[in-house]
Amino acid sequence: MKLTKMSHACVRLEKDGRTLVLDPGGFSEEDAALGADAILVTHEHPDHFDEFRLRAAMENNPAAEIWTLRSVAEKISSAFPGRVHTVGHGDTFTAAGFDVQVHGELHAVIHPDIPRITNIGYLVDGGKVFHPGDALTVPDHPVETLMLPVMAPWSKISEVIDYVREVRPQRAYDIHDALLTDLARPIYDRQIGNLAGAEHLRLTPGASADL
Repeated sequence: MKLTKMSHACVRLEKDGRTLVLDPGGFSEEDAALGADAILVTHEHPDHFDEFRLRAAMENNPAAEIWTLRSVAEKISSAFPGRVHTVGHGDTFTAAGFDVQVHGELHAVIHPDIPRITNIGYLVDGGKVFHPGDALTVPDHPVETLMLPVMAPWSKISEVIDYVREVRPQRAYDIHDALLTDLARPIYDRQIGNLAGAEHLRLTPGASADL
């Protein structure tokens, strides 16, 4: 499997000539989802869900399909009848040849005064990759590669470190990093790398790794 990190929370996975894209939001490249055979969206916040990017991908590939939670599906399903699938915690499905399990139900707490929205994470190919969206969800399955939301308005670095410790992946790649400046990256790299207990890795947007 080939993993390509796009900007912010977007990830592309390629296997056997097919492409699965997760969270091509407004902080990602405009063409982040183009060429996708399947798209997964974790929740409705605009840095994860961008209707323009989804429409472009669906129109570019008439066979492409989307799997997401209800709040996102309601916004785009009428434009692509039969091609947008609503899923939730505990569901399993196959998308573009990838086996996917859904984990989680709620977005992380931003502030007690802000109502929590729904959020789901996707465990791909039996734990090869886990993308949690905007939550520190721990799946009930071993994880090889954790896509780690490294910096967000709803988190602090101690929580990020403890999350890696709880999931216990073989490796963790940074995502959700558009707000993290280059000046701060060495601090995060050092503290997560020294304390989290897993190999901590970072890809620049457009760079790839083989899993």
